[in-house]
Amino acid sequence: KNIIVRRVELSQEEMNVYEEKRKLIELFFKKHKTRREKELIQELPPIIYFEELTKLRMAACDMRLTIPEWKEQSSKIESLLDILDTLCAYSENKILIFSQFVSFLNFVKKELDKRKWKYLYMDGSTSMKKRKENINAFQQGETQLFISSIQTGGVGINLTAANYVILLDPWWNPAIENQAMDRAHRMGQNRCVTVIRLISEHTIEEKILRLHETKQNLSDSMLSGTNETYKLTYNDILDMVSSF
Repeated sequence: KNIIVRRVELSQEEMNVYEEKRKLIELFFKKHKTRREKELIQELPPIIYFEELTKLRMAACDMRLTIPEWKEQSSKIESLLDILDTLCAYSENKILIFSQFVSFLNFVKKELDKRKWKYLYMDGSTSMKKRKENINAFQQGETQLFISSIQTGGVGINLTAANYVILLDPWWNPAIENQAMDRAHRMGQNRCVTVIRLISEHTIEEKILRLHETKQNLSDSMLSGTNETYKLTYNDILDMVSSF
């Protein structure tokens, strides 16, 4: 299993808006600074901080996720399409595409539909019957592309027909990402699996990768303070929204 990080350079317009959002959230966090630096901030409910960080994560994927009237194409989707142009030129390549944001995947699907590229899809709303049908169809080679939310595709699914996995955005918990990768890289796979991670440069996504390296046990429940094993410190949270 080879893992490649492909950094995406956001357009100047995207970066300007991202920075505006980042600065506002950074100011908001600083207003609630605590002296208890080894504990999660308690001045506001932890979920509030989580929601604000999620806004930045969504903006790093596609501005339309936070600004519905945004008209420009997402640089990350453009990067994905560029990759798919290359990979899909070879019929033997089979590709899994994961994101945690179903709304982002909807934008991806629209672009694939424009190009009349066939794909199979599932998310949390997909019935169990339809999931099985789509998985079987992919395994039998009916399409090159299989798109899934990372939560839906993380456990108990065999997609060993794939030799490429594209992670459109980083998840807080690297174990969840590993589970998604292992839909292809598991028993029955007889080809090398290449994982491509799309990371928007100079955004919270790079900060999340850094957390993966330093705090392997991070997860959503830990972030929200519901798991006593580990809690983010104020400095951890502030670093997520600090400038580069």
